Amino acid sequence: MNSPAANTYPLTFDVEYPRQLSRWKTAFRLVLAVPILVLVAILVGPYRSDGSSAQWGVQPWTVTIPDFAYVGGLLVLAPALMLVCRHRYPRWWFDWNTGLLALQSRVAAYLYLLRDEYPSTDDEQAVHLRIAYPDSSLALNRWLPLVKWLLAIPHYVVLAVLTIASLVAVVMAWFAVVTTGRYPRPLFDFCVGYLRWTYRVIAYALLMATDEYPPFRLRP
Repeated sequence: MNSPAANTYPLTFDVEYPRQLSRWKTAFRLVLAVPILVLVAILVGPYRSDGSSAQWGVQPWTVTIPDFAYVGGLLVLAPALMLVCRHRYPRWWFDWNTGLLALQSRVAAYLYLLRDEYPSTDDEQAVHLRIAYPDSSLALNRWLPLVKWLLAIPHYVVLAVLTIASLVAVVMAWFAVVTTGRYPRPLFDFCVGYLRWTYRVIAYALLMATDEYPPFRLRP
């Protein structure tokens, strides 16, 4: 049996399971989310994943080379170049990336109907995302940023499938919450696991926050 420490990844993500959810807030979630989505859109800016149409947010499996410098508001190319050239990861760049990703995670939890609290721009609330700041000289290989996006391709493929499954799960959860006021626990755990998997891949391939390859699992 693996020890708890053996299952610890530098990025941790969890959402507190709610005992009861508001039916009307869930029914009109997309309408209620418009203000925070506008704010996030202003922060992250548009990027093009198909060469023609702009999209918003971070979808690592659709990132192409022109998008790599600045993906969904995250600083990507600059930390990669700094690691390769200077073997350093400036703390303020790391703090910007983790802070923005934490905000996006709260918005994602809200859109996935996991919580009723309106996403805060700074408070952690019931959505917990933490990334350990790496000692770049000891914990990060200076050459891996050149190939991490390539090494993560298997994860992009799996996440593309899981994205479809998660959207189906959210639709099912929407009907369950509107009817009963409760989020079925298996669907809740699956959606949280999907988001956890996604953020691990982002931390590895885009944020350059760890050299530890993301595990192929939904659980912590």
